[in-house]
Amino acid sequence: MDTIETPRLVLLPLRSEYADEMAAVLSDPDLHTFTGGAPLTVEELRLRYERLVAGWPAWRNWVIRSREEERLVGYVQATADERTAEIAWVIGTPWQGRGLATESAKALVSRLMEQGIDTIIAHIRPGHAASAAVASSAGLRPTDQWHDGEVRWERTS
Repeated sequence: MDTIETPRLVLLPLRSEYADEMAAVLSDPDLHTFTGGAPLTVEELRLRYERLVAGWPAWRNWVIRSREEERLVGYVQATADERTAEIAWVIGTPWQGRGLATESAKALVSRLMEQGIDTIIAHIRPGHAASAAVASSAGLRPTDQWHDGEVRWERTS
């Protein structure tokens, strides 16, 4: 996996060493309102990252580093096969509302399409206007399909 760069962000391939900083980024319980669960401890997050890094090659995960603040602010991920990728993004609460999720999602979608992925999917809970705006900015459109209470958004080339 390559690093992905934008004017304000660097998307770095996931490593377990990022768990300390990311535990703080993801520590706000309100951040999990739409994603479910609760904040993980540093050790729980480190174990999760170790599994993801060692796991199935179709799991692609990046942490998002702000160039301006010189710190991690969230993550993006994609689960891909030859032609399709399902994506997700999370920005820590203190950095929301600055367009960072949009910038990182657009960069991720662009990279995936450059690599021959022609269908990009995201699942978004109804009422999550911020994620719907991110998906729309990245070229995804809502479909009439649902999965686990979420609307399937899709972009095809």
